[in-house]
Parts: sequence; C-alpha cells; structure tokens
Amino acid sequence: MNKKIWLSSPHMSGKEQFYIKEAFEANWVAPLGPNVNGFENELEAYLGREMNVAALASGTSALHLGLILLGVKNGDEVICQSKTFSASANPITYLGAIPIFVDSEKDTWNLCPEQLELAVKDRISKGKKPKAIIAVHLYGMPYKVDEIREVADKYEIPILEDSAESLGSTYKGVKCGTFGDIAILSFNGNKIITTSGGGALVTNSKAVKDKAVFLSTQARDNAPHYQHSEIGYNYRMSNIVAGIGRGQMTILDNHVKQRRLNHMFYMNAFDGIEEIRFLEEPSQMYSNRWLTTIQLPSYSIREGLRKFLLKDNIESRPLWKPMHLQPIFKDSPAFINGISEDLFKKGLCLPSGSNLTEDDLNRVILGIKTYFTKC
Repeated sequence: MNKKIWLSSPHMSGKEQFYIKEAFEANWVAPLGPNVNGFENELEAYLGREMNVAALASGTSALHLGLILLGVKNGDEVICQSKTFSASANPITYLGAIPIFVDSEKDTWNLCPEQLELAVKDRISKGKKPKAIIAVHLYGMPYKVDEIREVADKYEIPILEDSAESLGSTYKGVKCGTFGDIAILSFNGNKIITTSGGGALVTNSKAVKDKAVFLSTQARDNAPHYQHSEIGYNYRMSNIVAGIGRGQMTILDNHVKQRRLNHMFYMNAFDGIEEIRFLEEPSQMYSNRWLTTIQLPSYSIREGLRKFLLKDNIESRPLWKPMHLQPIFKDSPAFINGISEDLFKKGLCLPSGSNLTEDDLNRVILGIKTYFTKC
C-alpha cells in the first residue's frame, strides 16, 4: 500500500529540541519557566497591537477561561457560530450556560451578520440578552470582522474570537487573534504550528491576562500557604511544551506560505473541472489556508471521492458538521439559513500540511482526477 498522506500532520522545524534540552538541563519541567515567558513574548510580538498572551493547556481551556472572564455564568446564553468544531461550543456548557447557534454566510463560511442580529434581537425580546458571541475564523479564513463587530457593539455584547485555525491570517492587514474582546489560539497537533497540545488566550488587557494566568494555576491566593478564594483550573502550559512552541515560531511564516502554495497547486490542477469549487479569498482578507477545502455537486459525490481517496491511503474529511445538527445540541436554539448544512453535505477538506511533498500533492490530484474520470 502507498504511504499515508495525512490531512494535516505536525511539521517540526528542527529547533524545538534546543529549547526542550535547555529546559531539561535547567530542570524547568513545570508549568512555568523561561520557555513559557519566551513563547508568550514571541506570540505577542507576532500578533502586534500590544496584545497580552497567556499560554495554556489547549485552545479549549482558553475558550473556557475566556467565557469566565467575560462573566458568563450558569443559565446565561452565549451565541456561537454553528459551523465549527465542537470545542468552540463545549465550554459554554461547562459553565451551565446555553449555546445559541447562528448559521454562516457564503463569502467566508463564517458567522452571518444578518442571522447574528436576528438571534440577538430574538433573545433580547425573550429577556435573555446574550452574554458573549463566539465567532470563528473557519479553516483560516477570517470572518467578517467589521460587520460582526458592528452588531456586537450595537447591542453591547463582547466577542470571544476563536482563532484556533487562523494564526497567520489577516483582515485588512491586521493579524487574526487580535479582534475580539478576548481571543484564543490553538497549537493542537494538526494546527498551523503545534506544541503537540496547547493553546493561548489573547487580550489587550494586562489585567485580564494576569487573571487568566491566576485562574489557570488553580487560583492560588497570594499567601505562604495554599489558600483559594476562587475556583481555579490546571490549565497552564508547561515549560517543555512551550519550548516546542518557540521552535515552531521560527517557521510559522514558512508554514503559512507553504499551505497557501498547496492551495494554489490544487486550484491550478483542478482548473476546468466544473464539479470542484474553491472558497475564494474576499477582498482585504488573507487566509493561512490551514486546510484547503472544496465543494462538490452533491453528498454522494463528496462521499464517493472521500472513500476513493481513502482506498489509496489518502486522508480527507468532510467539512465540520454544524453544531445545530449535533445530537448533543439538538434542543439548543438555532438561527439557520441553510448555508452550513449545504457546506457539510458537499464540502471536503484535502490534505494540506506544510510538509507535503510535490509527489504527495500530485498523488492527491491524480486520485481526484481519476475519480472524476471513472464516475
């Protein structure tokens, strides 16, 4: 059998071992240390806009703390983009809050401003003004930042920006991860850079960062003994994991460049195949193209192609199944226009890793062309 071609596998720089070795030699094997501080500083410099970064155990933990810091409590309602991975929505339920799902728009596949305002108006009319809006930059494509911010500001609702998939993407030349009242990043194994696990909370407030660090280290009060006045969490990133991140930061821009080249490689190869459509990059948006995605004419063709590639040991995946279609959220309020459901039925993610070789890409392309020739 041919070697496995993964959807998005880790891609090391070779410099990670330097920081890990340094941590071991200094015995900084703990959820604190110079690598944690260094990684945070490097992320802050990369994002710009005087952001403050707290390195955490995962993007999910960052979302959880973000909601806490925005004041979300049991019984509150939080608007969440429906077209996303479940980790965007799950932390809402950790707090006993209620997710209100909102559909996508066709230009970016992200949160629809019109449906968002309908949802806000509806919940306010029912006496339940949402406490926060979770907006996601899906597959690295920025959401409509200005339009979403306009709705949020109009009704005075804070935005929790989910940038798990969009490190390196920009909107009007400004880095994603800097637009929300609080934002989060993910360094999971399949992301643009990885620390194996890990994530970060991003804020323009030093006080908010300090509070996030406090909560993420079990909320220990400033006392010589162990004293706790608030519920805390074991969410801080370790010094070893942060060392991997520091090595990854040295090649972040190269990873973005390579994934965008992968996207162009696919687009050029499939030019003229009318059954395949790509998501175009809207004006003033720059996507890291974390995953290259295509739309196909029907569910049966999408599944046929996915299974055909799998037989050749090529991994591809359907687009995220919307949260309002998930069994666990079937009773949650949802404001739907049909776009995310159609994308799920017809959309497929292609292998997109920055470590794909030209031979890998050509094998994927040959497989897809062969499928369409046969069907």
